[in-house]
This record gives sequence, C-alpha cells and structure tokens, in this order.
Amino acid sequence: MTNGSLPTAVLGRTGLEITRLGFGTALSRKMPDSEWEQLLGTVLDSGINFIDTANDYGVNWNVPAEEQIGKHISGRRSEYYLATKCGCAPGGGPHGWTRENAFRGLDESLRRLRTDYVDIMQYHNPTVEEAEAGDLIAALQEMRDQGKVRWLGISTTLPHLPYYLDTGVFDAFQIPYSALEREHEDWIARSAEVGIGIIIRGGVAQGEPSGEVNERRSKKWSTFEGAGLDELREEGESRTTLILRYTLTHPNADTNIVGTSRIPHLEENVAGIMSGPLSAGTYAEMKRRLDAVGESPASTD
Repeated sequence: MTNGSLPTAVLGRTGLEITRLGFGTALSRKMPDSEWEQLLGTVLDSGINFIDTANDYGVNWNVPAEEQIGKHISGRRSEYYLATKCGCAPGGGPHGWTRENAFRGLDESLRRLRTDYVDIMQYHNPTVEEAEAGDLIAALQEMRDQGKVRWLGISTTLPHLPYYLDTGVFDAFQIPYSALEREHEDWIARSAEVGIGIIIRGGVAQGEPSGEVNERRSKKWSTFEGAGLDELREEGESRTTLILRYTLTHPNADTNIVGTSRIPHLEENVAGIMSGPLSAGTYAEMKRRLDAVGESPASTD
C-alpha cells in the first residue's frame, strides 16, 4: 500500500498500518458525482489510506457516500483500508438494533462499495441495552466468520464505552476527541493498553467556525478562546491545525478521520499532520490551560 509521506500507526491488534490522517465521509453538503470523484481521488493521491463511512451517510440527499466510494475509487481498492458502520436505518432515520438490520446494512454496503469485504465493520453508537437486546456482538462475529468483515469495531462514547471494553471482543473503537472535547482522553489510553485500535472522530472539533454555527459547536470554540490557545499557535498556523496537532500528539490516537468536501481544507489537514505532534512544552501548556477552564478528561475509575 502506498502511504506517501504521511505518518502511520498500527491500528492496535488489527496490525493494519494506517495513516494518522484518515478521511471521513459524513460531509455537510450535497455534491455532484464530479466533485466526489475529484475529492476521493485527491484523498488517495495525498497518501491517505484509511476511509471511514457509514450505511446512512448521504442517503438523505440520495447520494450515499458508500456508493460514491464504490463508483470512484473501488478500482484502487488495494490503496486504502475501508471502515463502514451498520445499525443504520434504510434511507436514514432512527437506527435499528437487530441482527436482520445489521446484515441488511452489510450486504447493501458491500454492493455500494463494490467490494467483497470491509476491513472494519463498526456499530453506529448503540447503547449497552440496545446491544444486549439485539445480540449485536454475535451478529458482528458472524459477519467476520463469513469473511465479509476482517475486524470488529464500534463507534461509542461514555457511559457505554467501558462495557464494550470489558467484552474483549472489539478490535477498534471510534471515539470523539479533541482539545475542545477531552472527555475520552484517558479512556483512549486505557483502551489502547489492551490492544484496541483507536479511530478518532471530531479531531478538529468540526473546524474553526465561520458564520452561523450550532450552539454545541460554538461552545466548543468558546473554550478555545477562554483558554487563550491563540497564544500557543505557531506563526501562520490556523486554529484548526493547532487542534488537529493536539489530537495527533495523543500517543494512542492511531488515526484522525477528518471529513471535508473542500479540497483546500483537505490539503490544510494534510499539511497539519505533516507538521507533526506538538512539542512536549506546548502540549503540556495546552492541557494546563484547558484544565483551568474546565475542559478535562473524565475519570477512568
């Protein structure tokens, strides 16, 4: 696999050597086929070798992301690792936590992606109660036994994460994390200690906002200002790049899936990863300042 010059990490016990910048396909605007083709081609040409998607991404626009991946880069399948998600409802809407819906999603995803396997199949954030009621872990194991899925993953958060960690079944966790959302910071390390690969989503805190944004996103970025993080940026470095580099500096953040529909933003993210982790001094100072404004990791006790 060609990784270009991007740094890589081994995704826990999967043994997959993935680029520390991945590409997420939960995009915020509808794009025509020609833009998808250019964007996905640029992703691979930049050296990114990890693509994350889901059975319901883009379906509300009648442009399923999985379908675009299959249409435009399935011919380059050997150049990237592919993770998708199941539990999604057909056509979007509330998720369905049954074995039948999980396999429906798997089969539909394989058709759209034009492949006979996915490297990682992830459940799309079920609660513990939903997982137990639907016997979801057994369904994932069956997918693996059929050869359609190589490794088992889950997109999860507290308070459910400890349960999934204790099962010993999952090979990869997808977890929200950034300097502006540090709740899972220590749980990432604890999960990695037992060989679970860590896929970070939200690693740039959705990027520096411009114009009208939702309240949650605004609150995140008010933390940036309250902690005085502008003072720690290198010359010419954007706020978004500083946040991305903070995420990169976590020693157990194997890859950071960042989705954007704009090629200049993609190029900025690549350049940020190429800048490397923060210095030890800057990393420690960012943590100190964030702690001071109440943005701290949750306890793992």
